[in-house]
Amino acid sequence: MNKKEYNGWYNYETWLLKLWIDNEEGSSDYWNEVAQEVYDDSSADSTFTRDERATLELSDRLKDEFETAQSELVGVAGFWSDLLSAAMSEVNWHEIASHYIDEVDKETSEESSPLDSE
Repeated sequence: MNKKEYNGWYNYETWLLKLWIDNEEGSSDYWNEVAQEVYDDSSADSTFTRDERATLELSDRLKDEFETAQSELVGVAGFWSDLLSAAMSEVNWHEIASHYIDEVDKETSEESSPLDSE
């Protein structure tokens, strides 16, 4: 896959999705809360750090929720559905998730579960 950086993000599609999330207060608050919950529930293992594990989990959740919303929005196969699917397939979910995990309150989480801290 060719990287087509846009405004500091992996590509236009990734930047645009994150922009829309951040521009809607309810959506922004929701994903910040989800990121905190995912981080609080994550722990390091032999392969991944706690941050990496949380980023992977949040990435999957972002992708799943937006793909579900996409299918409910479009519903019918056709040109617009194909075009939206093509754009959504370009989103770098991991990059968006990483930004959210970077912003979570890690101190509060570490105080509540000291065994999981790095």
